[in-house]
This record gives sequence, C-alpha cells and structure tokens, in this order.
Amino acid sequence: MKKLLVLTAAVAIGVPALMAGAEVTGKIILKGTPRKEIAIRTDPLCGRLHSTPPTTQHYVVAEDGSLKDVFVYIKETPGGKSYKPAAEAKTPVLDQVKCIYTPYISGVMVDQPFIIRNSDPLMHNVHATPKVDGNKEFNIGQPVKGMEYKASFPKREVLLRFKCDVHPWMFAYVGVMDHPWFAVTNEKGEYKLPNDLPPGEYTLVALHRKAGELTQKITVADGDKKAVNFTMEVPE
Repeated sequence: MKKLLVLTAAVAIGVPALMAGAEVTGKIILKGTPRKEIAIRTDPLCGRLHSTPPTTQHYVVAEDGSLKDVFVYIKETPGGKSYKPAAEAKTPVLDQVKCIYTPYISGVMVDQPFIIRNSDPLMHNVHATPKVDGNKEFNIGQPVKGMEYKASFPKREVLLRFKCDVHPWMFAYVGVMDHPWFAVTNEKGEYKLPNDLPPGEYTLVALHRKAGELTQKITVADGDKKAVNFTMEVPE
C-alpha cells in the first residue's frame, strides 16, 4: 500500500514514477527452409480423433520465417536469490489432447506445481525423463478422461522431456527455471519476458530443439524497454 501511495503522489506532482525493472521483448526468425513435417502414423483410437493426420512439430514457421516454440530465458539467476511464482500466477497445465501433448514447449519454475491432464477418452501414461540430479523420473497412468496429476521439480532443467509410452509419437518439453524471466515464442515468433527484470548484465538465451541455441549479452536498467531479436538457421 505504501508503494502505491508513493507512486500516485509522484504522478500527481509531476515527479517521474518509480521504476520497477526492465521489459525485454523480441522476435525469433528462422533462416533457411526446414524439411517438411512428417505425418504421424497413429493407432486407430487416436486416429479417430483427427480429421486429418497430425504431423510432427519440429519447425513451426510462419510465412515470414517467424519461429514458434523457442524457449527464451535469462541464463543467470538475477540477484543470485531464490524466486517463487507470483501469488496471482495461474497453475500451468500440460494437457493431452487428441493424442498430442499441448503445449509442446512450456516453462515452469522450480518447485512450482503444475497439472498434467488427460483430455482424451482413452489411456495415456505420463513419463517424465529428467536428466538433472534431484529431478525424479516418474511414470503414471491416466486411463480416464479428465484425470489430472500434479507435479513439480526441485532443480533447474532446460528442457525436461515428457513422453507417452503408450503412444510413442507423444513428446513435450518443459523448461524448469529458478527464476520467472523466461518465455516461449508464439505463432508470430514473438516472446515477452516478465516486466520486472532487475537492472544488470545478463545472457539472454534462445533455445530451439532443432535449430539449436543462440545467446546475446544484454544490459538493462530500471524502466528499460529492450527489444532483442534472434535469427536462427536450419542446421545443414
């Protein structure tokens, strides 16, 4: 409440409002032509859920080269301290819809509970396969539509893989971060980190499962609005 009163008073008398961190946004473009996505050969039960066969999601690219599903994050832990999700943050959901994990790429924070849901009228199993010590593997069945499982992981891991052993084409990848400054690019290749990145020098990482990883050094101050773009290339 005190902070709100100070900000209001500052605006009223014409004094610049107090700043609260920086805003980092940007866009990811893919250079080159990736291979055509492959139609997935599903089993009969999953096939009935689709009017046309689903395809792989290796490169989801718009006509202008905008690249979806790039995990963008600050490499360092700002301030070297521990962070918790904002109190108003929604519980993330990793869903299984028409025998496809949705979203394909997502992010959560360390120790942040998130829901894994089966939205299909058939059996799935959720098999988490972490590689970082301290993040435990699990494999749970979800035989009924609407079943949910709440999971969390105690260690940073980018990216942690989920799969379904019943349907071997089903994969999803979750970035587990020890701070909140991460994002996933949308269909337009755009990302936006949370607004309140503390002032400092950082390494901004853009990671795509097929196009690889790029980094840029950035310096931000309170109130900065910085656009940081990346151009990724299709590997030879």
